[in-house]
Amino acid sequence: METLKYTVIKTEEQYNSYCNILEDLISKNSPALEDEVELLTLLIEKWDAEYNSFNNLDPVQLIKSLMEEHRMKAVGLAKLLRLSKGTVSKILNYQKGLSKETIRRLSEYFHVSQEAFNRPYKLKNEINRQFRDASLMNTKKDLGASLVS
Repeated sequence: METLKYTVIKTEEQYNSYCNILEDLISKNSPALEDEVELLTLLIEKWDAEYNSFNNLDPVQLIKSLMEEHRMKAVGLAKLLRLSKGTVSKILNYQKGLSKETIRRLSEYFHVSQEAFNRPYKLKNEINRQFRDASLMNTKKDLGASLVS
C-alpha cells in the first residue's frame, strides 16, 4: 500500500510545513499541481478552523499577525495588495477600511477565509468616526451637508 503524501494536520510544525509547501506550489502556477494545491488548502483551512483564534482578532490585528508570521514589512504588504505605502499605513493604523479587492488578495495570499478580514472594526479617522464599521470607509461622504446647520 502506498503511503499518502499529505495527511490530516496534527501539529503546528506540520501546519507550517504545509503552508510553506502550498506557497511554493502556488508560485509555480502550474495546472498540473491544482489538485495538490486544493488538497493542501483544504487541510490548512481545516486546521485554521479548529486551532487558529482568528475570531479573537479584528481584521487589522489579523493582518499584523500574519505579516509578523510571514516576516513581511508594510512595503511588502503594499506591493502584495497593489496599494501605496500611505494607504497601507492608513489601514494598519485604523484610518482606512479594507476594500473587497484588498480582502480577496489578503485571503488568497495568506490562505485565510475572506470572512476573517470582512468583519466590522472601529476606525480612528475623524471624518469617519460616526460610522460603526470599516466597510463604510470606502464610500463617498457629503461632508458639506453635515457641516451646514
